Amino acid sequence: MRVIPTKLEGVVLIEPDVFGDARGYFMESYHVEKYAAAGLPYQFVQDNHSLSEPAGTLRGLHYQLSPKAQTKLVRVLAGAIYDVAVDIRPGSETFGQWVGYVLSAANKRQLLVPQGFCTIVPNTEVSYKVDQFYAPAHDRGIRWDDPALAIPWPTDRPLLSPKDEQHPYLANAQLELEGEKG
Repeated sequence: MRVIPTKLEGVVLIEPDVFGDARGYFMESYHVEKYAAAGLPYQFVQDNHSLSEPAGTLRGLHYQLSPKAQTKLVRVLAGAIYDVAVDIRPGSETFGQWVGYVLSAANKRQLLVPQGFCTIVPNTEVSYKVDQFYAPAHDRGIRWDDPALAIPWPTDRPLLSPKDEQHPYLANAQLELEGEKG
């Protein structure tokens, strides 16, 4: 397994070891001891699975406020996505910067990140592990087309949920619970 750091602290691209032969392939998509040895000691509590039938489906940019903030380990089971992570940590040197990677069933890459992605091909299935349970009172998001972020999504007319259509720009997003300082 290769762990590739990104310009955002804590966000890493993971390339698992894949063992193939005439029958297909085998890979470990997660191994708690190997991840801990690689400096990724997360204890995941839930696996989520989504299917996005049309290409251009955009899910994100979602996050949960502390103390329910989620680390997510994202991988694609079928199809392909453009997965984006935005640094929303107040006071961070890279605040407002982002990274984006194509994750696909073919390249088997994983991204350890707060999640936000856009499907590139129809019938894309994504699986992701989280280290905190979903907490609706802490659930927030950032508008996908925030001009301050200027993310080059692979579509300019995404299919969005009604909730994702209403997210604020980063400049107006709630990044901490009232009374909390990070």
